[in-house]
Amino acid sequence: MADLEEMLRAAGLAGTDGSFVDPETFRSGFVTLIGRPNAGKSTLLNAVMGEKLAITSNTPQTTRHRFRAIYDSPDMQMIMVDTPGLHKPYDALSEELNTSALKALEDVDVIAMLVDCSKPVGKGDQWVASQLREFKAKKILVISKADLGRQGQADQQLEQARQLADWDDVVVLSAKEGFNVDGFIQAVYNFLPNGPRWFPEGTGVDQPIEVLVAEFIREKILLNTRDEVPHSIGVQVEQIDVDPKTGFHRIWAVIYCERDSQKGIIIGKKGSLIKKMGTEARMDLQRLLGEQVHLDLTVKVKKNWRRDANQIRKFGYGDSAEL
Repeated sequence: MADLEEMLRAAGLAGTDGSFVDPETFRSGFVTLIGRPNAGKSTLLNAVMGEKLAITSNTPQTTRHRFRAIYDSPDMQMIMVDTPGLHKPYDALSEELNTSALKALEDVDVIAMLVDCSKPVGKGDQWVASQLREFKAKKILVISKADLGRQGQADQQLEQARQLADWDDVVVLSAKEGFNVDGFIQAVYNFLPNGPRWFPEGTGVDQPIEVLVAEFIREKILLNTRDEVPHSIGVQVEQIDVDPKTGFHRIWAVIYCERDSQKGIIIGKKGSLIKKMGTEARMDLQRLLGEQVHLDLTVKVKKNWRRDANQIRKFGYGDSAEL
């Protein structure tokens, strides 16, 4: 009996708790979240998962990786793919991010396009919607950030956004407030095919720990700096040591910027800002890893790295991040 359970579990037909998946009723598949920068894709992913896994900020290009999170329930497994915001490219990095986002539309079951309720539907939204036409996946229009819209604004956005494409369903929600996130999950469930669990229960995020660490560090820089600094930052984790007895993590990471002046801003007066950001990142990492963390940050200058495709790939940004 134990051997049979192991075989079923390996085939995605049994859960870790001993429950079995009925392949005729259980649904599973992939949904890509897409939209303009800051449309709320990462915030929605975090709300669905019930914890902070993807970084968020008000800075364009916050998301630089295609990022997969696995949502499990008794009747479904939904693999969400978060993507960089689609925008007019102005350097090699932004071109790479656009390529990554568009490739994430291939071979998925559902595409969810987010439109920000607090901003007028514009040419950027029209361009994003035009990219969806060639794909056969079911398409859900998501009016996001409903909490930020003025009275009646969600209805106006909905009316305009409906004209962008032929939608299979429409959802209005506020991921930040938790409003109608369940409605989004149900809408996706309705379009997923029958299938097994593609990932073991509890997988959470299909990303190397080095990527998650680098992203949490970069988020703190986005939240604590302004102007050109956030766009010019790349983070690379050089080493992670884990004590096998205590689980204590020692992490060494390098923050790259493009100019000496940016390096000074990141470090701050007598190292005050980098210390603050390191503390904030360490707290998030301890919550994520469930263990104590020591974080060692270094700042280096690498001029014009955003124009260097090889360096972009070293950071794993855009389509360079393997899925």
